[in-house]
Amino acid sequence: MSHLTFHSYDGKGVENANSFGYSESVRVENTVYISGQGGWTRTLPTKFAPTQLEQIDQAFENIEAALKEEGATFENVFKVVSYHRPLDKTILGRVGENFKKWMPNHKPLWTCVEVTRLGEDEMLVEVEVVAHIPVVAK
Repeated sequence: MSHLTFHSYDGKGVENANSFGYSESVRVENTVYISGQGGWTRTLPTKFAPTQLEQIDQAFENIEAALKEEGATFENVFKVVSYHRPLDKTILGRVGENFKKWMPNHKPLWTCVEVTRLGEDEMLVEVEVVAHIPVVAK
């Protein structure tokens, strides 16, 4: 797959690539796909925020780092999928707050799912995004 550009941010991203064999992001032409981001610190040793609300905030910070690796920003994000354990109105509200903070100029698509388990025991949230980088006329 030499035509695809894969990236992983320093710290947790590189650790995940080495331990599990996956990347944090890939760019396919003008579309960027970001792997599900949890509420972990990117620096090693990794720590998870203690509450799901704080993990949501951290996941969005991690998304920003992954987008930056691909030359994108939250302004380019058009689709969000979030997974939560558990899910309630407070959780929905916190994700909405992050949408307004990180994407104040547009409203992306959003799918939100409650799950019983995520990739690591401490994970209470995982958020993935898709972004599109427009072609600039020459």
